[in-house]
Amino acid sequence: MLKLGLQLYTLREELEQDFEGTLRKVAELGYAGVEFFHYFGRSAEEVKALLEETGLAVLGAHRPYDAMLNDTVEEIRYNLAIGNRNLIIPFLTEEQRSYAEVAANLRVIGEKCREQGAVLSYHNHDFEFTDSYGERTAFDGIFEEVPADLLQVEMDTCWVHFAGFDPVAYIQKYAGRLPIIHLKDVKKREDGSPETVVLGEGEVNLPAILEAAAEAGVEWAVVEQDFCSRSPLASVEDSLNWVKAYANQGGKVHV
Repeated sequence: MLKLGLQLYTLREELEQDFEGTLRKVAELGYAGVEFFHYFGRSAEEVKALLEETGLAVLGAHRPYDAMLNDTVEEIRYNLAIGNRNLIIPFLTEEQRSYAEVAANLRVIGEKCREQGAVLSYHNHDFEFTDSYGERTAFDGIFEEVPADLLQVEMDTCWVHFAGFDPVAYIQKYAGRLPIIHLKDVKKREDGSPETVVLGEGEVNLPAILEAAAEAGVEWAVVEQDFCSRSPLASVEDSLNWVKAYANQGGKVHV
């Protein structure tokens, strides 16, 4: 049964203004876990205490590629101290997209994570499907070049869809290496650019993704909305309500 988490990037402005209060609101809404992207100057001890207070699980953390490459030991230390084993590289700038070099670096980072009892993952956008790595998509190339014991998949299913690929087929392809998916909805603007929206308000086949994820043994489905047209807190609540309605119809997700 999938567990439901929230990528806190959606609430970045709220967290900057009131980190502790925002996390308490996320817990009150009913999310089981959170995925961090920034700690806003809080110590590991402060974050761990807040997680214990709210009952929120820490399911992972997005950490910048440069930080994971250059400050690997400290990144691992901090995250293990708050109870997080899953360190996830969320994005590569255009200048960083030399994929053979990226794969080599991910091997090194993954080794260091494994030695300390942590797990390294990589989170995609759409460019990993439109860029090439040899004869493959960059997405497939990265995960073929770095073994599963050093690098896990955090699949952003929305960006797989937006790039023109089938998220269900990709979930099935990476089953067993896919502990976390991002659950996100999108619609195309008139100019073809993406607009991330509340779950159920876009064009992504979310029920099919959740069914495939449950069958593939995914542990966490993580709600994220990059940009919100209405209040971010209202948006994540509305997305949670969509998941609750799906669960009430027999969907394999625990809320």
